[in-house]
Amino acid sequence: MRRTRRALSVIFLSTLAVMVLIASNVFFVSVYKVHLRSGTDLSAYADSANTVRETTKALRGNIYDRNGTIIAQDNKTYNIICILDPNRPAPEGKIAYVNDKEGTAAALSRILKIDYDTCLGYLKQNVYQTELGLAGRNLSKATMEEITALNLPGIEFTDSIQRVYPLGTFASNLIGFAQSDETGSTIGRMGAELYLENYLGGVDGYRMYQADKNGFILPGMREEVVSAVNGYNVYLTLDQQIQETLEESFRMTNDIFDAYRVWGSVMEISTGKILAWGQSPSFDPNTLEISDYNNYGAQLPYEPGSTLKTFTYAAAINEGVYDGNAKVYGGPYCFSADENNNPIRVESNGYGCIYNAGRKNYGWADYDHGMIWSANTITAEVQNTLIDPDTHLGYLKDFGFFQPVMTDGLPEETGYLNFTWPADKLSLCYGQGSTVTMLQMLQAYSAIFGSGSMVRPYFIESIRDGYDNNRVIYQAETKITGTPITEESAKEIQRILYRVINEDDGTARHYRIPETTLMGKTGTAEVAINGNYNTGTTITSVMCAMPADDPQVMVYYCFEAPYNPNGQYYTSPVQNLLRKTAMRLGFAKAPEVEEPADDEETESDVIHTFEMPNVLNHTVAYAEEKLGTTETEEIYLGTGDSIIDQYPRAGSIISTGQKVFLLLDTNSFIMPDMTGWTRKDVTGLWSVTQFGFKLTGEGTVSEQSIPPGATVARGTEIEVVFK
Repeated sequence: MRRTRRALSVIFLSTLAVMVLIASNVFFVSVYKVHLRSGTDLSAYADSANTVRETTKALRGNIYDRNGTIIAQDNKTYNIICILDPNRPAPEGKIAYVNDKEGTAAALSRILKIDYDTCLGYLKQNVYQTELGLAGRNLSKATMEEITALNLPGIEFTDSIQRVYPLGTFASNLIGFAQSDETGSTIGRMGAELYLENYLGGVDGYRMYQADKNGFILPGMREEVVSAVNGYNVYLTLDQQIQETLEESFRMTNDIFDAYRVWGSVMEISTGKILAWGQSPSFDPNTLEISDYNNYGAQLPYEPGSTLKTFTYAAAINEGVYDGNAKVYGGPYCFSADENNNPIRVESNGYGCIYNAGRKNYGWADYDHGMIWSANTITAEVQNTLIDPDTHLGYLKDFGFFQPVMTDGLPEETGYLNFTWPADKLSLCYGQGSTVTMLQMLQAYSAIFGSGSMVRPYFIESIRDGYDNNRVIYQAETKITGTPITEESAKEIQRILYRVINEDDGTARHYRIPETTLMGKTGTAEVAINGNYNTGTTITSVMCAMPADDPQVMVYYCFEAPYNPNGQYYTSPVQNLLRKTAMRLGFAKAPEVEEPADDEETESDVIHTFEMPNVLNHTVAYAEEKLGTTETEEIYLGTGDSIIDQYPRAGSIISTGQKVFLLLDTNSFIMPDMTGWTRKDVTGLWSVTQFGFKLTGEGTVSEQSIPPGATVARGTEIEVVFK
C-alpha cells in the first residue's frame, strides 16, 4: 500500500514538473520571444509571422475536333515583374531590386524586342514594382528562361495562363472564347466555352505555409499543398477539313456576290452530328475583333424562301392526296378568302395575286414540275387544293419549326409565325412572311432525307477526363425528335428532289458535281426591312443531300446579298464545299480513265482517300509499310525506334498528298521547311508535338521563326506567319 502511494506521488510530481516546464517555455516565448530550451531568439518570427496562401492555377480542358485536332487549349505563359524598391529585404550579400536600370533596360529591350527608352521609362518609376506592358506579358517558357539566365537582380516572373485557338476563325461563333478574369482564372465567355464551363474549367490548387515578413518559410512549420485539378477535355463532331472548306467557300461567296453575311452547315443525316458549322463575318478568338456576337445558325431567324416548299409537298404526300402527274395551272395565282379566312383561287384579282419568279407562266403542268421549277403558284395549289393551310401548318410544327431545337446549350431564336390573313397563309407555302433558323432546317430535313424520323442536330460528341482519356464523362447519342412523315413519304419526296438537281430544267442543276449524285432544293427569298420587301436584298440558299441513292450527309448553304439574278448559277463556292465533302467522306466515285498507249506516260490528278492506320507503339518500318500505299507525305519527328504519337488519328480519312506526322521523341525534333503549308498542316504538327506555336495571318506559310533543319527543343515557341 505504501509502495503504491509512493509511486503515485512520483508520477504526480513528474507530471507537475513537465507542466511547469511547458508553461515556462510558453511564457518565455510569448513574453520574451525566446525558446527556453534552445535559447533561440524567435522575435523575427513572433513579430511578423503570417500565413501565406499561393494559388496553383488549373489548366482549362482542351477542345478537339472529331479527329483529335486541337481547337482550343491553355498555354502556360509568364509575366515579367520588375522590383524597383531598394528597401526590399534580401538575404545578406544579395540585391533584390533593379539596381542597374540602364543595363537591365538594355538586356530586356533586346530580348523582348521593345524600345530601350520605353523600357527604361518603366524601370525609372517611383513605385515598389512594375510590369513592362503587353511586351512583358504572356511570355513563352523559352523567353522566360533566356531572361532568367542573365541573373538580373529584381527581375522575377509570375505564371499566367493564355487560352489559344490554333485554327483561328475555325467555327468561332460556335466555339466562342474564354478569357482571364480578375483572379487570373480562364473563364468561358461565349459559345461552347461558356456553355461547358463546368466541364472545361478545372479546380485551382494551393500551397499554404507560414513565413516571416521577408517571405522566408519558418522552420518546422506545417505546409499544406493541394494539387490543382485540370478541366475535362471536350471532343466535338466537327471535321477540320470540312469546316475549313466551308469557311473557304464563304470567302469565295464574298468575292463573287459582295455578301452581307453567309452561313451554312454540314450534318450527318442519320445521327445529327454536325460536321461543319459557320458564318461570315466571324472572328478570330485570339484577337477578339468581334463585329457580331450572334450565332447565325441558331440566332438568325430569316425567311427561307423555296427550300420550305419541300414541307408543303411532304404534307400532301403524307396525307395520301398527292399525284405528281396530275395537271395544274402554273400561271398567276389570284386569291380571295373563304369563310375560314383561308386563301382560295379566283379568276379576278380578288385580294391580289402571287407570281412565279420572273413572273413566268408555266401554263398547265404537273405537280412534280411545280417543285422541279420551284413554281410558287403550283405550290399554292398543293397547299390550298390538295390540303389546306391548317393541315400545312400542323406539319410544319411537326417538323419542328417555330419552336426551340435545344441543341447543346446553343442560344437560339424560334422564328416568327405569320398566319393571320390569307396572304400570310399563302406566302408560308413558299417560304416568305414567316421566319425559321438553320438549326430548325437541319432538323426538319433530316426526316426528308432519312426515313421520315427527325434527329436533333448536335456538335458535342464526348467529354473525357484529361488524366484518363478512357474515362468518359459524357457521350452523345442520337435523339429522335419526331416522325412527321412515313418512310414511304420520305422516299417519294426524295424522288422529286432528285429531279430538282438532275433534270436539265431543274432549278438546282448548276450544283451538280462529278464526284457523286445529289438531291436537293434551292431557295431565293426577298428580305424585308421595316416591313418593306423593296430592298433589293435577297437570301439565296440551297439544301443538298448525298449520295442520292443512299443519303448520308446534308449540306445547307445561305447568303444574304444584293439581288443577283445569277445567284443560283454562280455556284462554284457551294460546289467547292460539296466536292471536297464528298471526297473527304469517301463518296467520290472512281473516274473512268482510258488506258494509255504503251509509249505514253500519264500523270494522274485524281485524289484518293484512305483510312489512317494505327501505328502507335509500332516501329518506323511498320509505319512505312502501312502508309506506303496511301500516297501521303510522312514526316517523322525526332529520333527513336517506335511511334509514340500520330496525326491524323487512327481511323481518320486521309487523302492523296496529305501530311502525316509521326512522333518519335517528345523532347526535340528537326524543324521541317513549312513554306507553303496550310494552317491545317501546321496545326497537325502542333497537335502531335504539343510544342508552343504562335500563328498569325491567313493563307499559307510564308515565314517561320525556326529555320528548316534546326533542332527544336521542348519549351521553344515557334512563330509562323501565313500570307
